[in-house]
Amino acid sequence: MRVRLLYVSRAVGPQTTTVTASILAAAQKRNAADGIGGVLCQGQGMYLQVLEGERPAINRLYARIVTDPRHEDVQMLLFDEIAQPRCAGWSMALVNLSDRDPMVRLGHPEFDPYQASGADAMKLVDELLDSGRPIVLPADYAT
Repeated sequence: MRVRLLYVSRAVGPQTTTVTASILAAAQKRNAADGIGGVLCQGQGMYLQVLEGERPAINRLYARIVTDPRHEDVQMLLFDEIAQPRCAGWSMALVNLSDRDPMVRLGHPEFDPYQASGADAMKLVDELLDSGRPIVLPADYAT
């Protein structure tokens, strides 16, 4: 059974290129081996991440994320069975959320993932993916 999990967390420490590169490199290797796809939206001190794959693999990965010292205030926003993956072909892609980005600042200035429903948070991720924003794959991300 394939599932989609969406969670939000706060970054412990700055979201530097080095930290992001290490997250993406580890995710690319492990997720590809486990048949997991996903996208990480990061910025403004938060992570908003979609994970897709077989339920046991997603559950194991989420358990690791909850205990990862780079995250705090981890909250699951959505967990659904899916027929079609949204993140097919990406072991982990990245969307940077800058506070100077009009999509973030003007399109959703009130958005708080900790207060949003899972459906609303997933809608925002879908909008980000459909907006033509640069999707960075781990191999493209410079350290």
